[in-house]
Order: sequence, then C-alpha cells, then structure tokens
Amino acid sequence: MSTAELATSYAALILADDGVEITADKISTLIKAANVVDVEPIWASLFAKALEGKDVKDLLSNVGSGGGAAAAPAAGGAAAGGAAAAEETKEEAKEEEKEESDEDMGFGLFD
Repeated sequence: MSTAELATSYAALILADDGVEITADKISTLIKAANVVDVEPIWASLFAKALEGKDVKDLLSNVGSGGGAAAAPAAGGAAAGGAAAAEETKEEAKEEEKEESDEDMGFGLFD
C-alpha cells in the first residue's frame, strides 16, 4: 500500500473513531495536519465516496465474518444440491482422513 493510501486510510479511521462524518475535505485536512506530502486529492474523494453512509466501526468488527450476503446463496445452493452435495462432502472427508493417517508412514505418535 502506498503512503497516500495509508494516510487516507488512517485519516478516515480517525474521523470514524471520533464519530465525525467522513468527507473528502475532512480527510484532506487531517492529511495536511499530519504533514504527509504527495497525497493527491483523488484519494480523499475515493475514500469518502466508498465510506459514505457506512459505519466504519461495524465494518472493522466484521472483517473476518465472511459477510452475510455471500453466505445466503451458498446455503441455498447446498440445499438445492441436497444429497449429492452431502455425499460429495463425505467422500472428501474420507479421502482426507486417509491422507493424514500416520499409519501409512509406518509409525504413530506413541511408537
């Protein structure tokens, strides 16, 4: 990530942490106050538009959740596949168990 992107990201996070509306002008003001040079104004505009109407704190707390919208179609597809998907999963699990077995190597954990 470039210095311009980092500076803009940090400025947006500072604004979100203070509960202030994230705008391009406020991001630019913070960047100038931090004496970060060579940040083009387009970065402030891009970040402000991307975060418009979004709760940044909520976005950060759900980084690893995988997203709710993407999970619904996947679950629907699995339900439509029914038994075929379940059988395929069982077969894959059996294959993994065989591959990971220590017995195939001729020794075990307590030998």
